Amino acid sequence: MGRHPHGGVIVARHLQQAGATHLFTLCGGHISPILVEAVNHGLTVVDVRHEAAAVFAADAHCRLTGRPGVAVVTAGPGVTNAITAVKNAQMAQSPVIIIGGAAPTLLRNRGALQDINQLALMHSVVKWQTRAKTLSQLDDALFYGLSIARSGIPGPVFIEAPIDLLYPRELVQTMFADQSGLQQLNGVTRWTLKAFLSSYLWRQESLPSFSLRREASRLHQPLEDWRGGGQAAEAGNQLARARRPMLLIGSQALVNRNPAQAQQLADTVTELGIPVWTTGMARGLLGADHPLLFRHHRSDALKEADMVIVAGMPF
Repeated sequence: MGRHPHGGVIVARHLQQAGATHLFTLCGGHISPILVEAVNHGLTVVDVRHEAAAVFAADAHCRLTGRPGVAVVTAGPGVTNAITAVKNAQMAQSPVIIIGGAAPTLLRNRGALQDINQLALMHSVVKWQTRAKTLSQLDDALFYGLSIARSGIPGPVFIEAPIDLLYPRELVQTMFADQSGLQQLNGVTRWTLKAFLSSYLWRQESLPSFSLRREASRLHQPLEDWRGGGQAAEAGNQLARARRPMLLIGSQALVNRNPAQAQQLADTVTELGIPVWTTGMARGLLGADHPLLFRHHRSDALKEADMVIVAGMPF
């Protein structure tokens, strides 16, 4: 937009900087600038045949590679079609970023094409969500959203990006002029409307961001704090004294882990040398025939153990 990068560029830059390599989508007019700029920034854009498939694919990509899973869906039915897959990502505690197109900010709740209350629909199936109204807000939403999706208990994040933030300013100005009937007006009315549109678009470009709602309870405690506070050493001392220890590993232990990191975790578990039970996405971490792996009688083991280490499971 003018001398400012438009929203498509902003989105692509954040995804590239976060280490994303793939973007899954079903192409739509509301979101096209994101797809174009994603390609320009080196991401592979995978166009599927249903928005749920896009989110399912982003979820799988995230789990298998440890990189951010990204799905971009168009406004209205694009968002509603994705809900089942978003709920699946929530249940799996998978840090997927869903970016949804939306009607122009000026025309929201005025019967614009595919304009619905998307935040109300997504509220119960995501970890955090927001609607951007300016380019600065979009910039901050992406920075924060990519962080919160992967912190604490991971989960999907939804960011609504209206069409007038994503396209270059010249195209947006032409769109608003056409939809407002500016060319059919004359005199003071025409001048006033033209001045209003120019001022509105300038504010979208130039106003600073609002303070995003940050929920500290959902942010993780840095690993360095845990180590520095002596908790790791104390856990090691207790394990050395334990006579019947057991280890329970859940899905979160493998979230945001690439194959090499997963192998490192498996090697560490082997070095501990204590009985292990796995659940959720952690199944398969140790293979099928690992001597420390147990599949049955977990309840009995929990009753009899004098120390239980639980990793990758929320409380």
